[in-house]
Amino acid sequence: MTDYRVNAMEERYMLAMERIGEMLQEQTVPAPFDSYFRNVAEFLIMLKEVREELVSGRTGNYTLEQWQQQNYRLYEDILPEHYGQSYGNPEFACRMLGETHGKILSFLYAELRGLIGYVFEEQSAAELLEAITVHLELFIEVYNCFEQKEAPSYKEIQQILYWFVSDYSDVLVTERIRQSVDPARDFAVRIILDSDLGDLRYLYRYGEYVTENELQTAAFLNSLEEAQIQAMADTYTEGYRMGFVHGGKDLSRKLTVNLRYHLGFERMVRAAIRNFDKLGLRPVVFRYALSTVNKRGAMRLGYTGAVPNKQFDYDHREDAAVYLDRKFVERRLGVMRSAYETFQTLAAGHAGPAVIEIFGEKPFVPESRDAVYHLSEKQQQLMVKMNNEAGQLTNQYIIGKERSFTIIAFPVPEIGADFPQIFRETVKINTLDYALYQRLQQTIIDALDGGTRVRVTGRNGNRTDLTVALQPLKDPEKETIFENCVADVNIPVGEVFTSPQLKGTDGVLHVSRVFLNELEYKDLTITLKDGMITDYSCANFADDEENRDYIRANVLFHHDTLPIGEFAIGTNTTAYAMAKKYGIGAKLPILIAEKMGPHFAMGDTCYSWDEDNAVYNPDGKEIIAKENEISRLRKEDPGKAYFGCHTDITIPYEELGLLAVEGENGYRKEIIRDGRFVLEGTQELNLPLEE
Repeated sequence: MTDYRVNAMEERYMLAMERIGEMLQEQTVPAPFDSYFRNVAEFLIMLKEVREELVSGRTGNYTLEQWQQQNYRLYEDILPEHYGQSYGNPEFACRMLGETHGKILSFLYAELRGLIGYVFEEQSAAELLEAITVHLELFIEVYNCFEQKEAPSYKEIQQILYWFVSDYSDVLVTERIRQSVDPARDFAVRIILDSDLGDLRYLYRYGEYVTENELQTAAFLNSLEEAQIQAMADTYTEGYRMGFVHGGKDLSRKLTVNLRYHLGFERMVRAAIRNFDKLGLRPVVFRYALSTVNKRGAMRLGYTGAVPNKQFDYDHREDAAVYLDRKFVERRLGVMRSAYETFQTLAAGHAGPAVIEIFGEKPFVPESRDAVYHLSEKQQQLMVKMNNEAGQLTNQYIIGKERSFTIIAFPVPEIGADFPQIFRETVKINTLDYALYQRLQQTIIDALDGGTRVRVTGRNGNRTDLTVALQPLKDPEKETIFENCVADVNIPVGEVFTSPQLKGTDGVLHVSRVFLNELEYKDLTITLKDGMITDYSCANFADDEENRDYIRANVLFHHDTLPIGEFAIGTNTTAYAMAKKYGIGAKLPILIAEKMGPHFAMGDTCYSWDEDNAVYNPDGKEIIAKENEISRLRKEDPGKAYFGCHTDITIPYEELGLLAVEGENGYRKEIIRDGRFVLEGTQELNLPLEE
């Protein structure tokens, strides 16, 4: 942004803040709305004070206690202990302001809370001042409506918000895309590289919510020897590099890598940045989406601190219902295309994400609220269309067949008193013997390649009874159905996986308790016919329809159905033994949990957008099962081939009765029976289970 534009925007900003300050002295808005506007105005004035402290540099002299006080003030209103009286809570807002205005004004407040991140990042990206200012002007415009003798209609407020989201998509969406590919957007990188990581005040420079989890994680990493930190970083970055090697992709053509992590892991991330630099990759590090126009439900893609209140995020996951229509979808996709055109060179040089996940937090079980927004059936279809076409656009500019990824996970202190031991055992799990698992998993693959289907049944109350159809082999000497996954893109080691044939994949998948994308499901049951979901249920809520809506929104992502995209057999019994030893099975991320039993992914295959690249196992055989009857449509219509989701559901060993491969002429080999590997040559995998 030029100096002239910065000065002009600064003037607009100051005028807006001056007007908001006047609201606190006025009595022009009648009850009950006066309380809402005063509350929100006080929050925005607090942000003005925070910005002044940041701009002046005075925060550089803050003590840890001062940072903590400021951090608490910023997030205080939506913390669980205060959420019952927060306008961020749609139920409270409706109770205080009435159903006509409560939900939509709660939406506005939730949107304005995203300004916290903009205020902190503006110091390194002047363009964000525009994002801040237009939000302030939006608040003023809505306030003016309530100064009338009669309260405005819902439609009047909805239209103001609709045109705001539509008109300023070019600012908010374009900036989001730039952040995803441009290493010059280095706000977080500068914190990682320039801070004294031994001084935990650095954690507050992000503007993210900071709890004991982040503080203790950073302190724990500071207690480790440099060699230990380097080993963790090496596992992470080497897995990323090997993803390109195994995929036959040229990493030397790439310029940037996206690092995603949780606050507290900066010491490892700093070492990883050095490693990536040696590979010729500069870091791109962006925060999770702050504006409704860029969000995808309650998911956080990017770096993040603690979530102040997961119920708040969940309550606002479908706020797009305020504005989502066909014209908006066209507008947003048009802005995306224009932005990618602007940054097409940077996009072409982007190599993909390297993700550090965390686990150990208290599992979140959402409460159902009547007052929250829900997408209508028509809006659900539009959301599916928008996400599908957005995925196609991204793949066009950040070319799918040329990029890769890696994911690794570590515990956080909230997991309990055994955190140090669990952390060290997780490091060991992430570095298990590559060659050992390669050999044992090849034995399983050899047995699977001889069959045409796999039969899976449950035990101990698990009602699974499922037949998975395997893709046919034309040349068994040169081809294979399953990939031998030995810890590159997907760390830790421990699975063989395939894209099943849909026709002939039939039956019921059931898990008594599972956590998917940080949400709990009780008695999750999915019925498949020819590889497509035909029915689903769970026991989270008393009302069956509410359970179906929960699954449709958070597993099917509003699709009417999804195919089974992956069938895999997890072999990491060491991880399973650790989970049982410390009683943390419910707290493990899917990244580790999927290695602890057979799992089934609903949605796209593991090879989506990358089916035409030849991929080989270590034994030299080419993996031929990379597509199914749905993804095969990509050459005719990508919108029909891809769904933009891939959700793994794992049956733990204690719930697994039988997993056997069957084929022609009576071919049958049992691989797992009653939770133990029984296939000849794989019994070594049972040793951790017996200890």
